[in-house]
Amino acid sequence: MSSTTSPMSGLFIVGTDTDVGKTYLTARIARQILEEGTSVGVYKPACSGSEPGEDQNPIWRDVETLSEAVNHQFPREKICPQRFRAPLAPPVAARMENREIDEDLLVQGIQWWQGRVDVLLIEGIGGLLCPVSDQKTVCDLAEEWKFPLLIVARLGLGTINHTLLTVEVAKNRGLDVAGIVLNESQPQQGGLAGKSNAEEIERRCHVPILAVVPYRDSTGLRPLAETSTINWGGVARKARNVYNK
Repeated sequence: MSSTTSPMSGLFIVGTDTDVGKTYLTARIARQILEEGTSVGVYKPACSGSEPGEDQNPIWRDVETLSEAVNHQFPREKICPQRFRAPLAPPVAARMENREIDEDLLVQGIQWWQGRVDVLLIEGIGGLLCPVSDQKTVCDLAEEWKFPLLIVARLGLGTINHTLLTVEVAKNRGLDVAGIVLNESQPQQGGLAGKSNAEEIERRCHVPILAVVPYRDSTGLRPLAETSTINWGGVARKARNVYNK
């Protein structure tokens, strides 16, 4: 890829844990940016945990959700080039299939988007220190690719600790954190703690809470504008990444 190619704008969306709603929120942000008239791509370097489809071939729900968010404009193998069946950290899932993570493909996967979209949303795997290959963690990729982070945290008891730990790791690695989204990933999850999460986290880590997203039992991918006044396209463009390789 030519070094003269324009840098991409975008965000690296990471979680404080698994199952906090990263894919759901990445998809809703992508849908909002798309409906604003901006071309947007979605990239998940690796994913694990499949289920049998109608033809009994494996499907990965995260990949399907991301593809739907951008109206199925891009091949699934470009959205997520490395997919594994077992619901484990990618390098562990790969070993169960006598495979290994292709680190070159991690980089080639992001390069493919360069020049094709105005904004790229990268969805991480698990938390920042989740292994993504035998040698690298999600945090290592974030450090190399230099996209600002959007941290997704689970609303409710325990999230203060998880979120502050994530912010601490990010700051210690010199990563820019654009903001935090608190997501109620299960019904009635927030409880009493959820009412104070945003204020307490923001006060302690000085990172803006960009949205508090209530639980929705609908599977429809509505733009995140329905529950947030944030202009996500503006956030992604302002948080301009210098990735240009």
